[in-house]
Amino acid sequence: MKNEYRVAIIGGGIVGCSVAYHLAKFGESDVVVFEKDYLSSGSTGRCAGGIRQQWSSPHNVILAMRSVSLFEKLSRETDIDIEYKQGGYLVLSYDDQEAVQFEKNVQMQRELGLDVQIFTPRQIKERFPYVNVHEVRLATFCQTDGHANPHLANFAYARAARKLGVDILTHTEVVAVEVLHSGFKLFTNKGAVRSQILINAAGPYSREVAKMVGMDLPTESYRHQIMVTEAVKNFFDPMAISFSGNFYMRQTKHGHFIMGQGDIDEKPGLNNNVTYKFEKEMARKMSKIFPFLSKLRIVRHWSGHYNMSPDAQPIIGESPKIEGFYYAVGFSGHGFMLAPAVGEAIAQLILLGKTIEVDISELNINRFEKGIVREKNVV
Repeated sequence: MKNEYRVAIIGGGIVGCSVAYHLAKFGESDVVVFEKDYLSSGSTGRCAGGIRQQWSSPHNVILAMRSVSLFEKLSRETDIDIEYKQGGYLVLSYDDQEAVQFEKNVQMQRELGLDVQIFTPRQIKERFPYVNVHEVRLATFCQTDGHANPHLANFAYARAARKLGVDILTHTEVVAVEVLHSGFKLFTNKGAVRSQILINAAGPYSREVAKMVGMDLPTESYRHQIMVTEAVKNFFDPMAISFSGNFYMRQTKHGHFIMGQGDIDEKPGLNNNVTYKFEKEMARKMSKIFPFLSKLRIVRHWSGHYNMSPDAQPIIGESPKIEGFYYAVGFSGHGFMLAPAVGEAIAQLILLGKTIEVDISELNINRFEKGIVREKNVV
């Protein structure tokens, strides 16, 4: 660990490692990433790995479309197989009002250039005969959506960044930050480091990190549980998800089914415990929608965190009050799928003073002064 870097990043999940990689790719390798545990130990390594472009917010659609274009070449670019598969996303609606909103969403998504379809229950059954369409109003489907292994994608960015000269320090926790006249002084459990620029990519700990520099970010973390079944032969290509049905599920490369849901009774805070209630509810619901699951055994169950923002959209940019302090937080459960585009955009903002491919200006914290338009497509 050097005494000084141009850029310091707090958080070794896929967002922090994507920022580090893109900074180095664009020519700035005087970068350090601080991870208090091991790489992919937080929200990244605990997510389902979905990569979706179907959103109700145009900002999220644009970010996700750019991320897909970067995911498509990430394995070749980093020489690591991230198990990326564009098996599509089947988004099921069980609510009449939501179905109407889906039709509006599709119109907006198509205007932005996304190839997305609307399926009737009969069309769903014809294409995906293993899905019980009882009570389904309609579905939307985008073939270029998909999924990947979150650990491997995280490691791909980290290893590629290291090859370009970035220092990635695991088991190194930033415990305090002093804001200097020009830059920052970070106090870690292994010594102090100065940096000109500081980036908060701390996921569930985003608010605590922001408080170290005297800023209050409006983010809260909520536990989300997830479980996986024993493996069977691959036959389930898409990621299936429902906001009104409150679930998501996909089959991994090795045949396991990974699935989860939200809990309206969950309180904010950091909690990695799991509950039998979750397993019971998921097993009952998912076996009804996907009858083949009733014959499979649950083999693992864990929890992670959604770092929520007030409108369920990420908070990205530079602080309007603290020069040199950037953040990419509040992804509301979708940091993995947006990380490539966000890492690229933050790197460009730092090095060029502007972004090239995606405009993130309206995703900065000052948007909340204008009111909130909430992203609806969240489990």
